[in-house]
Amino acid sequence: MTSPPIRHPVRILGIDPGLRRTGWGVIEIDGNRLTFVGCGSVEPQDDLPLASRLLAIHEGLATVLGDFQPAEAAVEQTFVNKDGVATLKLGQARGVAMLAPAIFGISVAEYAPNQVKKTVVGVGHADKNQILMMLKILLPKAEPKSADAADALAIAITHAHHRASAALRMKVMSL
Repeated sequence: MTSPPIRHPVRILGIDPGLRRTGWGVIEIDGNRLTFVGCGSVEPQDDLPLASRLLAIHEGLATVLGDFQPAEAAVEQTFVNKDGVATLKLGQARGVAMLAPAIFGISVAEYAPNQVKKTVVGVGHADKNQILMMLKILLPKAEPKSADAADALAIAITHAHHRASAALRMKVMSL
């Protein structure tokens, strides 16, 4: 007779990158049980030059990484909108959001916005209110103060549900 394997909770950081507000959310997954750990946002001053705003995002995320010690991280992929300049700037914020966990030696998974919505709500074109309602069900102790923090929690939940396939994808890509 063999005993079941010992599971350890895994702490996951979800990041919703943005130049004005970069949302972050930390959860733990233990088997199929999700637990809220913390959430918030990094908000650089609007009047700072781009490089300083990116630095503020990095420093804020580095503080979160140091405080919460996640084992895994996930970032929302950039969607391309009509304003090419805005898309490029968002891509720079996303690069910083991916770099911060990588500096800490944490692998970073990426999820499309529609995949996040479909995972959390059940449909790929859900709105912010639907995501908030599902967060209250999935993480009853979570009270995100911004839509960016709520989105970051949704990204963390998405990673919790898809982390095995994300790990496999990353392993295949490294071959």
